Amino acid sequence: MNRALTLVPALVAAILWNPVGAEISVREDANIGDSTATMLGVNHIGISVRDMDMMLDFYQQATDFELIRRERVENSATADALFAHEGVGYDVAVLKAPNMLLELRAFDHNRDLPDREMPAKGPGMTHTCFQSVIDKPGWDRFAAAGARALTRGGKPIDLGGYGVTYGYAYDPEGNMMELEQLDGPLLEKSGYDTTWQVIDADLWMSQVALVTHDLERLMGWYKEVLAFDPYRTGELKDNPRADEIADLTDLHILGGWFRISESSKVLELWQYVNPETKPFQGNRAVTDLGYSFSLEVADINAEYQRLSKLGVEFFGEPVDFSGFRQVYAKDVDGNVFSLRQILEGNSDLSVLVLEQRQGS
Repeated sequence: MNRALTLVPALVAAILWNPVGAEISVREDANIGDSTATMLGVNHIGISVRDMDMMLDFYQQATDFELIRRERVENSATADALFAHEGVGYDVAVLKAPNMLLELRAFDHNRDLPDREMPAKGPGMTHTCFQSVIDKPGWDRFAAAGARALTRGGKPIDLGGYGVTYGYAYDPEGNMMELEQLDGPLLEKSGYDTTWQVIDADLWMSQVALVTHDLERLMGWYKEVLAFDPYRTGELKDNPRADEIADLTDLHILGGWFRISESSKVLELWQYVNPETKPFQGNRAVTDLGYSFSLEVADINAEYQRLSKLGVEFFGEPVDFSGFRQVYAKDVDGNVFSLRQILEGNSDLSVLVLEQRQGS
């Protein structure tokens, strides 16, 4: 059996931990289990793509995640309501990672859009992170599948000299990803063993990464929505290795983290001070190219009502579709996310089942 370890958050030994602001409370042991709402965890990372065949082939080659569903959807009033797009047609493919789902959707109306790349400084959901054991590096697997390196030198970098390497790269359609390779024994010797969790896999997913022009504002918004505290904030600057990873000069960023499981998944929020993250201009649609993410809840009707009272902007009302009751919304920066409730108990698609399997 292959044993892998995951550390939360990334960049641990290279970041100076300081409060972002007096109004944001931080509790080091806080996690989603503390939520006073019915939040259960991140169910999936979504990527809206142009070319399903190409992108599915890329992610299957790079990850070996199990393909559990692929189908065509069209002429569905329910899909129209869910995606807030009349006459929507798309192909969907769902891959199962060891601790969450990766969902690709190719909407017909996006097929002829031009190439695009998400810059590291955002704004928006800039990436997700694929973690791996260091002797079977995910970086090499993604590179072999055709990922284009953003990190200088074309290989991951040991940011803090503690046995963890980081690299940024782009998939064939310009979606950025972080690839993190972990050396368990070295980190344990360095005293970080209390934040590790055993996963029976060589490669898995770990985070939702959002970049904002106003970190305190976005952290405050997610604290209200998630109904629990962040567990860390920090600052990274004056680190030439960080410049190399992001291919930027004099990188200076502020960060904040919410633990979206007991230890293995995080919501990671960044504000680039240099180069500066600008406010998002525009109006994101559910079907726009790029990333989205899903929060699984135990009672979607209660969450819909609670969040509506908080002023969260929804694209519609919850609908039953593909084994879930679900609805899409925007955060205060305009990033698209969804709420999902499993319609059948003990479903293999539930985050609770996936996370329970980590320790099996």
